Amino acid sequence: MFDYAPAPESRSIVDIAPSYGLFIDGAFTEAKDSFKTINPATEETLAEVALAGPEDVDRAVAAARRAFESWSALPGSERAKYLFRIARIIQERSRELAVLESLDNGKPIKEARDVDLPLVAAHFFYYAGWADKLRYAGFGPDPRPLGVAGQVIPWNFPLMMLAWKIAPALATGNTVVLKPAETTPLSALFFADVCRQADLPPGVVNIVTGAGDTGRYLVEHPDVNKVAFTGSTEVGRQIARSVAGTGKRLTLELGGKAANIVFDDAPIDQAVEGIVNGIFFNQGHVCCAGSRLLVQESIAEELLDSLKRRMSTLRVGDPLDKNTDVGAINSAAQLARITELSEIGAAEGAERWSPECPLPDRGFWFAPTIFTGVTQAHRIAREEIFGPVLSVLTFRTPAEAVEKANNTPYGLSAGVWSEKGSRILAVADKLRAGVVWANTFNKFDPTSPFGGYKESGYGREGGRHGLEAYLA
Repeated sequence: MFDYAPAPESRSIVDIAPSYGLFIDGAFTEAKDSFKTINPATEETLAEVALAGPEDVDRAVAAARRAFESWSALPGSERAKYLFRIARIIQERSRELAVLESLDNGKPIKEARDVDLPLVAAHFFYYAGWADKLRYAGFGPDPRPLGVAGQVIPWNFPLMMLAWKIAPALATGNTVVLKPAETTPLSALFFADVCRQADLPPGVVNIVTGAGDTGRYLVEHPDVNKVAFTGSTEVGRQIARSVAGTGKRLTLELGGKAANIVFDDAPIDQAVEGIVNGIFFNQGHVCCAGSRLLVQESIAEELLDSLKRRMSTLRVGDPLDKNTDVGAINSAAQLARITELSEIGAAEGAERWSPECPLPDRGFWFAPTIFTGVTQAHRIAREEIFGPVLSVLTFRTPAEAVEKANNTPYGLSAGVWSEKGSRILAVADKLRAGVVWANTFNKFDPTSPFGGYKESGYGREGGRHGLEAYLA
């Protein structure tokens, strides 16, 4: 492994204010309470952020309702101009936003820069293109917007989840009240500034920051017509119960425990790269992470040797260093959960392995870890860990691989590795997963729908399908 000299990205490109208010009706406004957002790599406070209460959510929803009349009446081609403008501003400010995302979230700068930001801009460009073509989207000759969309997003891809939610909502003529995650509010607040820069009419996008209660006020607000949530299955269940019978439209993108299936004819080096990308990308903070590796028995030893060699080259550390592969865990609470489930895995008899990996003294860190000798009964094979932890299981036949892959309450994604196209298609057809990657993993495109089955939620985001949830 090469010793790389540090290559830090400069923090100076981002000007973080000491405190931030709520973005309501086109302006920043105060709230009674506040909370701190910290840098998970150093535990330093980045900013003080407003904590929205019920009356703040009322104001935001009222602003969105007022803006809806004129926004929904605009021709699609006019709405598209705003979306194109937002997309271009995001591209212009992408370096600043990438550094901000790394600071607030803990993800490596090269991922924020090369994956998150290009996809954020691409989603706005893509849905800008749909805004004047809705009558040709297959949802009837005169599809209408629903009204006010209440959107709650997670901390793992703060800006990307914002784009997935806001872009289709605005393209279809809805207005938005968005609540970012408590631990990663800053990029959403910077996006509020992007909206102002794009001259987006006041009230079309409103951003209320806070914790779980703020999200609950928004989801349960009687004047919200559509709820979109990405996050844990447990919270998704609570939301489904709370909106049942209210007439609100609902899409949920929840947890996952994806199987990454490697057959004996797979190109080993390519598969190892896909496995590493599948579970260690974004510290494993990915709903569709390939957290269960199912490898055909005859190549298991060879593949594991190669995987361990590759893991030994992963660089864990400062997220702002351009050489870093694995950044900081997003919060102390998440680190505690990853640690607990890993200890349970070892206690239940699975064999734990991590490369030698010096971790920084401050901040929240977890070394990339694999467990071998895992069975379907192990908790680490059933529960979503949401961290850089891989469970390895083996199989002998394609039928056994499919059975093991589907033996989970989740159904968000899967990967299949084989040189035979016929085998890939045959296996993919039997997997109960919303997304199946073939000889790759974690590839996203705004034109392709994303979503799950079973306890991974329902509804689709991205692609033409992503419009449906926002149209009457």
